[in-house]
Amino acid sequence: MEIINQPDAKGKRFYPISFKGRGAEYFGIAIVNLLLTIITLGLYYPWAKARQLQYLYGTTEFNDSRFEFHGTGAEMFKGFIKAILIITILYGLTFLLVYLRMPIIGILVMYLGLFSIIPLAIHGSYKYRMSRTSWRGIRFGYRGERNELYKIFVKGILLTIVTIGIYGAWFSMNLRNYILGKIKFGNAQFTYNGDGGKFFWMNVKGYFLTIITIGIYGFWWQKDIFNYYIDNLKLTHDDKNIDFKSTATGGDFVGLLIVNFLILIFTLGIGYPWIVARSLKFIFSKIQITGNVDFDNLIQSEENYTDATGDDMSDMLDIGFVI
Repeated sequence: MEIINQPDAKGKRFYPISFKGRGAEYFGIAIVNLLLTIITLGLYYPWAKARQLQYLYGTTEFNDSRFEFHGTGAEMFKGFIKAILIITILYGLTFLLVYLRMPIIGILVMYLGLFSIIPLAIHGSYKYRMSRTSWRGIRFGYRGERNELYKIFVKGILLTIVTIGIYGAWFSMNLRNYILGKIKFGNAQFTYNGDGGKFFWMNVKGYFLTIITIGIYGFWWQKDIFNYYIDNLKLTHDDKNIDFKSTATGGDFVGLLIVNFLILIFTLGIGYPWIVARSLKFIFSKIQITGNVDFDNLIQSEENYTDATGDDMSDMLDIGFVI
């Protein structure tokens, strides 16, 4: 169905969003990045990451205009070095304690260190990534407080351990609610209203039905999670809203994931850039955005933040980006 950006009877518009990138183009970038990273013994990685993000953001289009990623390899290289030093010190201290025949203390130091670093990495990653992203010249921004994020994280980890994983659903939603609720787009504000109880029972249902159906329901479980993530997101500006709605079905995920798996297997991993491209096309094609916000009236309110340490640390710890 063609989405036309015209107001309906209630004054709401449809805002199209899509990914225009192609697997072949992304493969060209990926292969050059890989070769240069190997030749430089890993030192080119920050520039490779910057080039990758510039392409992915630059080929994502919202309301007929494309996003831009302004991060640079030089910024990421500085963060890369800092992140390596922090991780090296942590693991070095752990191995030293093990060498001194204090393995329990060493393991305790490692886990406490990682738990301390993760909120720092998430906070820094969002401050950097949002600040370096723009649309029509208007920057995004992250206004979260590091100490508040630490409180949510520590409480979530402890309660998840005490409840043998049950509190994990509430922890996930509290984290998502806080992080996404602190993101701004110019002077517009994002909010997220996920509920831990609903998310918990949705996952309980998905888990048992996936077992009962020998894995088949897993595609519908993935659909439920995707829909829940999208449907609870909102953007507000001057008492006007933009609502996000997923149109994905379980059948859609069957086609996406099975074909992605076959591409990965039969190309021995070489087809990964095509998987990324078709996955992003799928994601954005299944998001319907409606509302009455006038984007021409947005005002620049966010400042540049060039410290990429948290973003690089998130990569090293394999922490996924929430949005």
